[in-house]
Amino acid sequence: MSIKRQSIWASSPATTRGRPTHLSADPSGKRIAYASNKSVILRSIDSPEESVQYNGHIANTTVARFAPSGYYVASGDESGTVRVWDCAGEDMNTKGEYRIISGRINDIAWDSESKRIISVGDGRERYGHCMTWDTGNSVGEISGHQNVVNAVSIKPNRPYRAATAGDDNSVVFYHGPPFKFNTANRSNHTNFVQGLAFSPYGMHLVSVGSDQKIFLWDGKTGELVAQIQDPDNGHKGGIYSVSWHADAKRFVTASGDRTVKIWDVEAQKATQTWSFGDAGSILDQQTGVIWPNRSDDLIISVSNSSDLNYLSEKSPTPIKVVSGHQKSITGLGIQQDAKTIWTGSYEGRVCSWDLSTGTAEVPESQTHKNQVTGFAASEGRMYSIAMDDSFRTIDTNVKDFTGSIATTDGQPRGVAYSPDSSSVFIATLNEIAIYKDGAKTTSSPIKSFTPTCLAYSPSANLLAVGAQDNNVYLYQLTSSTSIPSAPTAILKSNRSAVSAVAFSPSSPLLAVGDSSGKIILYDTSTGEVKTSRWAFHTGRIAAIRWNKAGTHIVSGALDTNVIIYSAENYVKNVKALGAHKEGCTGVEWVDDQRVVSVGTDGCVKLWAVTLP
Repeated sequence: MSIKRQSIWASSPATTRGRPTHLSADPSGKRIAYASNKSVILRSIDSPEESVQYNGHIANTTVARFAPSGYYVASGDESGTVRVWDCAGEDMNTKGEYRIISGRINDIAWDSESKRIISVGDGRERYGHCMTWDTGNSVGEISGHQNVVNAVSIKPNRPYRAATAGDDNSVVFYHGPPFKFNTANRSNHTNFVQGLAFSPYGMHLVSVGSDQKIFLWDGKTGELVAQIQDPDNGHKGGIYSVSWHADAKRFVTASGDRTVKIWDVEAQKATQTWSFGDAGSILDQQTGVIWPNRSDDLIISVSNSSDLNYLSEKSPTPIKVVSGHQKSITGLGIQQDAKTIWTGSYEGRVCSWDLSTGTAEVPESQTHKNQVTGFAASEGRMYSIAMDDSFRTIDTNVKDFTGSIATTDGQPRGVAYSPDSSSVFIATLNEIAIYKDGAKTTSSPIKSFTPTCLAYSPSANLLAVGAQDNNVYLYQLTSSTSIPSAPTAILKSNRSAVSAVAFSPSSPLLAVGDSSGKIILYDTSTGEVKTSRWAFHTGRIAAIRWNKAGTHIVSGALDTNVIIYSAENYVKNVKALGAHKEGCTGVEWVDDQRVVSVGTDGCVKLWAVTLP
């Protein structure tokens, strides 16, 4: 047996309302870099399903910037640490790690020689630092600010200049290297300054802020050139990001008024506007934008929902929207046709992923309002449960929610589908219930234990409910309309709380995973333990799934690993170590050659599997 990662469908940029989301493009215009959870994602622009993930940070990442050489990336995190790493090779080796400030890194800038880095953010003794990337030696100081620094930019040619801006409403200029304070302007912006960018030839610097204002500065002297304003077509909300076109004659801005605008420097007015969503929609606010150096003049913006919007001057609407998760993925399901998978995340977002293209869609109608905990599949339908105490039905033909929202009696902990009776079984903290056509038909209260998970065996017409008290409770069903008032059998060999259960498709075998990382295989017809040797995980088992032939199982756990076991030869197994940073939360078989996994890193990963 073998398992090898085939592709990564990356998580989306991490966004925060009222704060810029930084994007960076490599010099060739082929990839973008952004921060997501505790990772940095390098993503192909033309094929967004192709990406790589850097996992060197131990705190949530905040910004990533390509070096002008294209060989390195500098990334910062919430702990004040900056890491420089190789982005040209597959290993992504870390070249340097530096503790810059005592708080969040908000922005990073490289000089044009790819030798020096300025990092700024929220510190105590200082708000930024200038250093050489390979040694960490100081090449200047960042001074002149009285509050958090949000943005930094370095003039791309000599004589070098640098500029920073922050929550003290000021734009500060430095001469160097070594970079030293030159001037500070505190009278033009009247609110937080959120973005800065020197033009490609260094002639101008543009600054934007929460005051809806845009100022143009002389790139060499730091003197104010003009305030760019368009009374009829200007932004009506705070401006969070700015990026120049390669011709230095135009730049693009992203705003909380849900618009992205192109500005002509000479005419000092907006020449094109893209609007997103409806008035008052927080998720459609635009928090970041980048204008890569490409022949097609493509612009990419970030919505507060974390969607990446591909914009062209030839189209009034986005030509492509790349969706995904920016929070931990907590639920995973696969359609019966094995062509689409469904994922749900910590904040309730649901996505459908086309397995042939690796692209995601978000349902148009209202989704869950809290953590999605599970999916079950039927022909033409997916059923989802979440911690908002709801049970939803998804029409897989239109990839959208359908019918009314069914409220569950307590938090749902597990869901399973019966193909024979077209019924859905749901275990909550208070009961085991049967739903049909989206409505509850019957239930059996739970009083003696706390459920954690649920599985159903069509071949044996048997329900298995894992519990917090280390036991698995079996319910033998005699009809599709009733559930026994008490368990018909109890499996008691587990040593810690049961966290995952899964029946073999064609036999009475039941795989039971617990919070210690151990998996026990039971024969439910006799209660016999077939094997208790599967103790290779070191963290809570999050999910267990059987292949269709019932010969192998795959498990994912909070120890970050994915493991495949043989149910015919118990000593055989293969491991994918470190599959998901911070933990794997779900696994599914696509077929006998592929496994899909999800995790707290917000990524979906496809694995190539070879079975004997």
